[in-house]
Amino acid sequence: MSIAPKLQQFLDEAKAEYELVEHEPTKSSLESAKTCDVPADRLAKSILLDTDDGPLLAVLPSDRKVELSELRSELGHKPRLVGERELNNVFSDCDVGAVPPVGYGVTTIIDDSLGKQPDVYFEAGDHKSLVHMDRAEFSRVTEGARHGQFSEPSLVD
Repeated sequence: MSIAPKLQQFLDEAKAEYELVEHEPTKSSLESAKTCDVPADRLAKSILLDTDDGPLLAVLPSDRKVELSELRSELGHKPRLVGERELNNVFSDCDVGAVPPVGYGVTTIIDDSLGKQPDVYFEAGDHKSLVHMDRAEFSRVTEGARHGQFSEPSLVD
């Protein structure tokens, strides 16, 4: 797989301008950033959460972690991380841990730090390819998303 079918359909329908970056298989978005020589703060990772209002996709740089207490401030209640089974129900055409930030109809919140980047990379649905687009295009394809500050630097290198 080089790009998940639902993601491909979404990008095609949005007439999105992007490039697909193939790479050696990796186990995490942070590892993908290193493998592709992409700054970790430009590679967006997506984390599916369960909230009182339904599923929420939190999108943040790969070198940061979700601060659930900050999301509580943004949402008014504390979300919880979903399990692998729930993740597979929503992202059925994606590998576990290679969740794209768009194309699946899930309410999304994007960490403000991503908006400061000149361009953004994100997983294409597997652990072997990334989608790359400039900041304006990423903003356009995620225009319905909420924004907030809900991440902090990760201690993992």
